[in-house]
Amino acid sequence: MKDGENIIKILEETKIALKEKDTLKLKQLSDQTNNTASRTQDSDNIAVAVIVYSLGKILERGYAKNLNIVIKNINKVIISIKNHGDLLKQNLKQLRTEIGKISPGMKKYIQDVFRKASINKASKIYGHGVSMENTAKLLGISIWELANYAGQTGISDVPESKTLGARERIKLIEEIFK
Repeated sequence: MKDGENIIKILEETKIALKEKDTLKLKQLSDQTNNTASRTQDSDNIAVAVIVYSLGKILERGYAKNLNIVIKNINKVIISIKNHGDLLKQNLKQLRTEIGKISPGMKKYIQDVFRKASINKASKIYGHGVSMENTAKLLGISIWELANYAGQTGISDVPESKTLGARERIKLIEEIFK
């Protein structure tokens, strides 16, 4: 993991937000992690961003029953980072599995939350300038899913992505050379 100290801080704050059932804080933490993930394109940072975002969505819907097991698994992830990545991917996978068990009977919904969280986080990484192909690969989604979501949200509708017509380009050049 490229940014271990930051992720530890995020996960510590995630545990507090879970105990307080603070969904807004979880969204903020996820966005913060996503910004780091956009910069580093590190799969572990991305996994943490998706997990934190998903936890917020699950809490928001009121489906979380017993969060103690999730907090225990977050502690395992923190220990993995402190041990320089030993068993990190395995503990992140276990954390995701335990989140799937938060609310019996809601497994399909929780899987859907993870999928949508991955697409949401991918669109934000794409919005930070990472190519659509790389972003889709990092999050394990299809380019089609990302393109569809990005198109709906308008994430790519930024002034830098607009081309100027011939007259506007000539005007711009004239302004530069005045």
